[in-house]
Amino acid sequence: MSAPSPTQFRPTFPVERIREDFPILHQEVRGKPLVYLDNGATVQKPNAVIDATARYYRHDNANVHRGVHALSERATAAYNAARSTAQRFINADDHREIVFVRGTTEAINLVAQTWGKANVGPGDEIILTELEHHANIVPWQLLCEQTGAKLRVAPIDDRGDVILEVYAELFSERTRLVAVSHVSNALGTINPIRRMIETAHAHGVPVLVDGAQAAPHMRIDVQELDCDFYAFSGHKVYGPTGIGVLYGKAALLDAMPPYQGGGDMVRRVSFEGTDFAPIPYKFEAGTHNIAGAIGLGVALDYVNGIGLESIAAHEHRLLSYATEALADMNGLRIIGTAREKAGLLSFVIEGAHAHDIGTIMDVQGVAIRAGHHCAMPAMQRFGVAATARASFAAYNTLEEVDALVTGITKVREVFRL
Repeated sequence: MSAPSPTQFRPTFPVERIREDFPILHQEVRGKPLVYLDNGATVQKPNAVIDATARYYRHDNANVHRGVHALSERATAAYNAARSTAQRFINADDHREIVFVRGTTEAINLVAQTWGKANVGPGDEIILTELEHHANIVPWQLLCEQTGAKLRVAPIDDRGDVILEVYAELFSERTRLVAVSHVSNALGTINPIRRMIETAHAHGVPVLVDGAQAAPHMRIDVQELDCDFYAFSGHKVYGPTGIGVLYGKAALLDAMPPYQGGGDMVRRVSFEGTDFAPIPYKFEAGTHNIAGAIGLGVALDYVNGIGLESIAAHEHRLLSYATEALADMNGLRIIGTAREKAGLLSFVIEGAHAHDIGTIMDVQGVAIRAGHHCAMPAMQRFGVAATARASFAAYNTLEEVDALVTGITKVREVFRL
């Protein structure tokens, strides 16, 4: 089968204009133009985010909530505005439902060690799926070790879809929580998350959604989903590293104990006891990642300015083009062919280790991810130790997919496939 024609997939999406916003893309690596296809690990940052972060440090650097001088007032206003932006981005009902954290990992650990310790006990059960990132497995394992609870795991089929019939059968009177990824970082599977939430709620079970891989690629409406918790990371959605969001329904957050103790999460402290600040502040101890929050707010506005629906359609074109180009390539197997997929392609090449694939691709200037992607159970399900993974973002082009295909052809030549 011949390779697909780029004109057949040519989008109306203004990708070249968008690329001008990302200074890091305009460089050579190993003497070749950089083709950055490691967006599932982290996406690049537009000038607007870089400038906003630098502007804070140049002009407004001060601690928030604790000063009456002009710099502190400006920093506090920008920090609070970022929270409101995050609220609108996922359509939370109230800005108090937005907790700033370091990222999805900290968000899940926060819920495990606060809500989890208060609501999970010996013999209780937590439902996960085989698709989960380690960040949505290990915190629950730790909680199980601490409380005597146990995990139950919904399997996936050969395409990488959760087997919903089995998922529904896992619920019992001991089920206390479902923790599930919205989009798999290893396979690209888009879970039918609303249906999974409805099933859980029919049993009176709350749901935490790991949205790290969903937030950059699709519109999130936590009220429509009716999830109880939702977490995502700033660096996956064109924002800075070290910042993220935990959404929680206000009633749940209000009932949860603090995660950490320190400054700015209290009303009054004495040696006899402490009165904690209201939500969300009681979960934000110490000096915050103020620049990160401000940069995240700008990143979310940037994404909304392009349009998440437009981004999703563009990435789907890239995925379709790449999938068709690789479909009949001898020795190559795509891992994860779910009915609904985000812009991510995991694959193995017979006789070539994923790390060797990544190294050879790097020589061609093509940056991909190689490894188990912090999703070892998913890799084990497909009988592989690791995959190579190309993942797309708003600034990627069809020509970059062609470079990916050329790089894979080089891999096959090196291994004489």
